Amino acid sequence: MSAVAILFLVIAAVVIWGGLLGSIGFLVARPETTSYPEGGEDPATD
Repeated sequence: MSAVAILFLVIAAVVIWGGLLGSIGFLVARPETTSYPEGGEDPATD
């Protein structure tokens, strides 16, 4: 593999794994929405 290919491989891995770790961190910090905005009634539950 050339140096450019390895560089792009490393960049892609950092973007993918960084996004995964960022998403996990966000979900750990804010696991569930405690309140929802008004409206948006579900007609199937009437």
